[in-house]
Amino acid sequence: MSTNQQQPDSEKQVNFGHQKVSAEEKTERVSAVFRAVAKRYDIMNDIMSLGSHRIFKRMVLHMSGIRQGANVLDLAGGTGDMAALFADAVGTEGAVMLADLNEDMMRVGRDRLLDQGLTQIGFCRTPAESLPFANQQFDCACVSFGLRNFTDKDLALRELLRVLKPGAALLVLEFSKPTDPLLEGAYKAFQTLWPPIGRALVGDAQPYQYLVDSIRVHPDQKALRQMFTDAGFVDVEYHNLLGGIAAIHRGCKPIQGPKAD
Repeated sequence: MSTNQQQPDSEKQVNFGHQKVSAEEKTERVSAVFRAVAKRYDIMNDIMSLGSHRIFKRMVLHMSGIRQGANVLDLAGGTGDMAALFADAVGTEGAVMLADLNEDMMRVGRDRLLDQGLTQIGFCRTPAESLPFANQQFDCACVSFGLRNFTDKDLALRELLRVLKPGAALLVLEFSKPTDPLLEGAYKAFQTLWPPIGRALVGDAQPYQYLVDSIRVHPDQKALRQMFTDAGFVDVEYHNLLGGIAAIHRGCKPIQGPKAD
């Protein structure tokens, strides 16, 4: 169980898209967003990213360097496409824990993964800010397009550090800030199409307006790198994808040196 007794401050004002809301309200509203889109989530991902998110996730897998027999945490794992990649990599001697706060998203993932026979994947409903796992439990952790939805990103990063083994890596794949102004303008124009596409496919534009807004207020590459460092990670680096539309951040838990006599 978690030894971290900290919880998100319910009085603290946090971003829900462009709005400032309480931590408790953000948690509830993000959950409602993903309940609304769970069954069509993967279809919308393919449309909005033109399929590129699948390539990005394979890049995360490659950068993780995990081997057979490893124990991996896929936090905010949702419908399980990242967990499936990790499961193939760790093999039957390894284990993958798919953790997510939203039961509807996780149910879609659980059904799909079990149908694929990936029995080395476990499932846990949990907030990112208070993980029910032991200290130094995992050989690797990943958050794929989920960090911007966390109520308290700094606390979640500290929790991820706690549950990783010394020397283990955290990889965060997330939307970021394009490095070229022309690309940024074109990308923002493309984003205006997401809410009407969402209305057409799932009958509700609001979840996709939240997606657009949450991307625009998410920390940029350098700010997120500093958040990793502030949480205690070392050797922090990031790699831009599609000119910074997305980025992969990677940091490691420090290796503890031998205790002095």
